[in-house]
This record gives sequence, C-alpha cells and structure tokens, in this order.
Amino acid sequence: MNTKKLSVLEKVGFGAGDMAVNVVWSSMALILTYFYTDIYGLRTEHLGMLFFLPRMIDAFADVVMGMITDAHTTRWGRYRPYLLYGAVPFGIAVMLVFTTPDFDYSMKLAWAYVSYTLLMLVFTSVTIPYISLPGVITDDPKDRLSANGYRLFFAKAAALMVTTFVPLFAARWGADHKATGYQVSMALMAAIASLLFIFCFFTTTERVKHTIERKPLSLQLSLLLRNDQWLILAAVCVIGTIGYVIRGSVAMYYAKYFLNGDTGVVSTFITVGVAGNILAMVASTWITKKFCKLQLFRWTQVIVFVLSAAMYFLVQPGDILPAYVFFFVINFVVDLHAPVFWSAISEAVDYGEKRSGKRVAGMAFGGISWCQKMGMSLAGLILGFLLTHFQYAPDQAQSSFTLNGIALLLTVIPGAFHLVMGLLMFRYKITDRYYTDMLREGTPATAPSQA
Repeated sequence: MNTKKLSVLEKVGFGAGDMAVNVVWSSMALILTYFYTDIYGLRTEHLGMLFFLPRMIDAFADVVMGMITDAHTTRWGRYRPYLLYGAVPFGIAVMLVFTTPDFDYSMKLAWAYVSYTLLMLVFTSVTIPYISLPGVITDDPKDRLSANGYRLFFAKAAALMVTTFVPLFAARWGADHKATGYQVSMALMAAIASLLFIFCFFTTTERVKHTIERKPLSLQLSLLLRNDQWLILAAVCVIGTIGYVIRGSVAMYYAKYFLNGDTGVVSTFITVGVAGNILAMVASTWITKKFCKLQLFRWTQVIVFVLSAAMYFLVQPGDILPAYVFFFVINFVVDLHAPVFWSAISEAVDYGEKRSGKRVAGMAFGGISWCQKMGMSLAGLILGFLLTHFQYAPDQAQSSFTLNGIALLLTVIPGAFHLVMGLLMFRYKITDRYYTDMLREGTPATAPSQA
C-alpha cells in the first residue's frame, strides 16, 4: 500500500482539472438549454433529440476511451497525457457550440448537432482519463476522499464562474446581439479551461501502478457487470444526473419567468445555487471525518426531495427571497454526497479486483462517465418533452400552466430522482473500515459489512 500523502499543490492541481471539465458540465447543466431556446432560437420540440443523440453517441465513446486508457501507458503515466494533448481541442469545441451562425433554421439545427457531438467526443477524450486519476495518484481512501473534496470544490468554483459571469458578460458584450455576447463569454471560459488542464498535467503524479491485462471487451463487460457495488453506483449516477440536469437546466427559466427577474436576478439566482454547491464540498469533507460517509450520502438525497416539495408548495410566483433561500439550501444538501460518490468509484474498482482477481479500471470509470451521459441524454429528452408539454415559448409572458410546469421542473420532478438515488445507496456497503481491511489483508470482498 502506497502511504505517500498528497501535497496541497497536487490536490489543487488535481482540482484544477475538474474546474476545466466543469466549464462544459456547468454550461450544459445550467446554461445550454436556455441558450438554445432563448438565444440560439431552437424550438423546444427539437431539444430532446438534440440532447439525446449526440450524448448517446458519446456515451459509447466513453467505453472505447476507457479501453484505450487500459491498453496504453507512457512515461508520463496512463492518464495524464490526454489532459495535455486534449486541452486546446477542448477549448475550441466549447467555443463552437456557443457560436450562432447566420443560417436558416434547418442549417442552424444541423450546426447544433455537429458542434454538440464534437464537443461531447472531445469532452470524453479528456474526462475519462481525468476521472481515472484518483485511482493512481493515491491508494489511501482518506487522502483520495480529501483530493476529491478539492476536486469538487474547484468544479463548483467553475460553475460559479460560468453562471455568474457568462450571463452578465453576454449582456454587456452583446447588448445589441446576445448571440455574440454568449460566444465571446464562452470563448473566454474555454481558454481558461484549456490552461487549467495543462496546469493539472504538470502538478499531478501517477504514483500507484496497477498491472492491467489486456482483456476482450466481452470479458471486461462481464467482470464489470458482476461487480454488484459498481452496478449500484452506476444506477445512482444515471438517476442522480437526471435530477441534477433537469433542476440546473430550468433554473434560468425559473428566475426569468416564475420570479419575473431581469438579467441580474437570473445571474444571482443560479449563483446562489452554485454557492450552495461549493459550501457543500467544504462541509462534506469535514462531516465525513466524523460521521459515516454512506449515511451522509443516503439521507441527504432523501432530504432533498422533502425540501424540493416544500419549495414547490411554499414559493409563489415573484417570491424572490424565499426562492433564493430554498434554492441555496437544496443545492447545499444535494451536493454533500459528491466527494463520497467519486471516491467510491475507485473503491468499487478495487473491490471488483479482489473478488475476481482481475482489474477493470478504464472500463469502470468509462462506464460511470457513460452513465452520466445516459443520465444527461434522458434528462434532455424529458426536459424537451416537458417544456413542450407545458407550452413554453421564449421571451414572452407565460401562462399559469407554464409557470406551474417550470416550478415542477425545478423542484418536485428532480427531487423525486434524488429520492430514488438515496434509497438505492442503502444497498451500497463498502465502508472505509472494510476497504482498508481489504487492502491490508487481501481478504476476498464477498461480504462487506453494513455501514
């Protein structure tokens, strides 16, 4: 067992990588739906397939990328080189998605499909190696959890940066042409993301060496599907991502139409939510030092459903202050589980290796990313269908039926997904004590103890 502790610089560098990733993730979860309907000019009935098809293509690319990282290594390590070589293409792809060409509607729709698919593929080429890093920079579960705390703090800082500055900069730089404002604003975010990936490459070290045998795809899938603890995390990832993306995607609509807010209200509303996410990263790291991380994961998701239902029933149109309070608290509670989830993936990989004698790391991390993309795809389908069902039309006064639908999409509907997510985690049983004993003693992982 490698006992070398990670330095603060390495944890910061590791976190910088997720900050880069979340320039895209935050944009997709919080801004892109609004951009496509209210700025780019797409109709809501076209959103579902636009979000579904490219993400489905990319979901299978995740599996391929996982196999590539399992099969190849370099003098810089197995995963880090992709962060260096993918940094600039990543930034360019982000900028292209937020470019609005002067085409007719059908060609604009085609541009959206092509640019979004390209972004998803480039996104995969750097995120699969990145999310695999925790398994090779340290094998200490506490240090790994701490590193993921840094990572998620920086991820939420990226979300704060995007949601705070992009709408405001877009309004300032695109006063007469909002599409240009969004293009320039996101080009700046993309350049920052590229530099962050390069910084992550130079400040991290792959010090834990795993022997990975080349295995046929069918064998890797078979081994992964026999890992019951990984399967739980995979299901949790799909379900939780659906809830997260639906809530985040509707936040700008909620602030603009349900709260009747201007650009300042829209920006501060989503910023308040992201602030809750950031504080959750700090609180989670502290709480898990004193309390069971699995119990924290389970019960926070159940509480999110209760808070979401309360927000739906208690906040009325135009009630800005209570809406801000509820949105902050919901976003704080929902993300208390995040460092636990991402550290659990590496533990589930080690658990599977102990059970079968064979390690499937790239496929496992690629599979989780695939689950994220599946969750995003399904969320896009659901969101496009429900916005159409609730008769949403951009840049005009909404009916009471539409406002009620927007409120449901921000509160009860995503809350229900988080409730299911929390209940599923009662079946996940790899505690810190069990994991440490497993590594120290080499005990076959057949009967993990209850948390």
